Amino acid sequence: MAVARADEAQAKSLVKAMSDYLGAQKAISFDFDTNLEIVSPQQQKIGLASSGALVLNRPDKLRVTRMGGFANAEMVFDGKTATLLGKNANLYAEIEAPGTIDQLVDVLRDKYHRPVPGADLVMSDPYNELMPLVEDVKDLGSGVIRGAECDHLAFRTKEVDWQIWIAHGARPYPCRYVITSPKVAGSPEYALDIRGWKAGAEVAPDSFKLSIPPGARKLNPEQIPDLNDIPGIFSREGEK
Repeated sequence: MAVARADEAQAKSLVKAMSDYLGAQKAISFDFDTNLEIVSPQQQKIGLASSGALVLNRPDKLRVTRMGGFANAEMVFDGKTATLLGKNANLYAEIEAPGTIDQLVDVLRDKYHRPVPGADLVMSDPYNELMPLVEDVKDLGSGVIRGAECDHLAFRTKEVDWQIWIAHGARPYPCRYVITSPKVAGSPEYALDIRGWKAGAEVAPDSFKLSIPPGARKLNPEQIPDLNDIPGIFSREGEK
């Protein structure tokens, strides 16, 4: 039991070190790949792959782009308004949400059900977002993601299991983040792989402005799910 408690304390300390590092960065950018597993009405588990990029300047600037097989979307937040553009459909929506990135993430996730990819990881205090509901902790030792050695940690809450791989060294950024929903039929997963990590002066300047194409149709924020990357033939049971 003493060994188990030591492993749990070590795992939590690694997440806290990652959180402190992330929260201290005034500017961050990275590319990402995601795989969203969903369950079809025929109970077939399907993985939908997409890629994108994120850049942020704390406390109140954010740009996220994502391209998948069914959507090509971009979101820009300038500290006052979040603008979401569906490029394939030529549709856009604006959400008035003055405040910080943390406040925007909460509004998008809780009110409009449009979570930012890896949202917990871009908040100012990821540890506080990730750990409060954790009931089980495992330190699984080292893993290697794209040649980088990482600490591999696994956690369990009442609703989901999640794993994270944290890079070794002075920049303990998250290399991979996986959420599993064991209470959903088929136990679908959402996986986020982060690459091209940059922080501080490495991050290229960004205007955090979004040009709306001519002829784009404006939607109400509540209509944004029309821009989702989930094709209609699939069940939403596995959607994260």
